[in-house]
Amino acid sequence: MMHHAKLAIAALALAATVGSVTSAAALGPTADQKVDGVIVVSGNTCTWTNARTSANPPTALTVDRTSINKPGGNLACDGGITASLNNDPAFTFDDATATARTDLIDITGSQSFVSCRYKATNIVWDRDGTTRKYVNRAFTATKASGSFLCPGSVTTAAGGASMLFH
Repeated sequence: MMHHAKLAIAALALAATVGSVTSAAALGPTADQKVDGVIVVSGNTCTWTNARTSANPPTALTVDRTSINKPGGNLACDGGITASLNNDPAFTFDDATATARTDLIDITGSQSFVSCRYKATNIVWDRDGTTRKYVNRAFTATKASGSFLCPGSVTTAAGGASMLFH
């Protein structure tokens, strides 16, 4: 049962991220409409690089799930977990308040024969200084479908996910 809870939490955290990287992009005009991601949850790490976005912040944009999910993207998780984004998350930015919002993140995580699908709505992200890195505020995602072994909901603590547009 512990592996299934870890799977659900990893799937949610991956859904929450849509990006965190080791470098920071300035608010300047040099962005290349990409987002990299990494998330560590319950000892499992999921990462991807260079996912395509439809615009550069602060313009409203969507993230192209086909550039995250395999085979077109390079999403990889350790711990025997596979994950897949089911939608193209939309982001809006408010530079005056240094925040971003995501309308919906819909993710499926699988481990062995167990698959769990979760949806989170209206996620708020706080910008890190003058970069385009954003860190999540706490939120809860609810189970949309999956095995009876999947928890009904999972919560991601504030700072449990981050994203960086470049």
